[in-house]
Amino acid sequence: MSPDIYYKRSRFSTRLPWDRRYTASHFWVLEAEPGRWRVGLTKFAARMLGDVVDLDFELGEGDAVAVGQTIGSLEGFKARTELYAVVQGRFLGPNPVLTTSLDVLDSDRYGAGWLYAVEGSPDPGSLDAAGYAAVLDATIDRMRE
Repeated sequence: MSPDIYYKRSRFSTRLPWDRRYTASHFWVLEAEPGRWRVGLTKFAARMLGDVVDLDFELGEGDAVAVGQTIGSLEGFKARTELYAVVQGRFLGPNPVLTTSLDVLDSDRYGAGWLYAVEGSPDPGSLDAAGYAAVLDATIDRMRE
């Protein structure tokens, strides 16, 4: 078991749990059960969106999904964005907790605050926490220029 990475750069800081994979598009994926992955927003993604006020999925439970496929949309106070799949396989559905409270996306980001689940395999380009920290370095440096 490796320790979480505590990341800080410029005015941004976060904790990156070691047991997740991360994507360059600022999502985390966790194998909750063998072959079943939960997907959530990293703190960086949440910071760029602002508080999430609406979440909509275009897929139904059991639908096939491919990495990079548009599967819905997210709207925050700062931005609205399409939601792309970062796991390929069979869509298991959105997090049922989100039907009553979107606040959990911020209050328990790496626990109960996941977005959706897929049975399959994560983006082959996903990174461990140290790899994602390097992505954050590059992203923040570009923003500061």
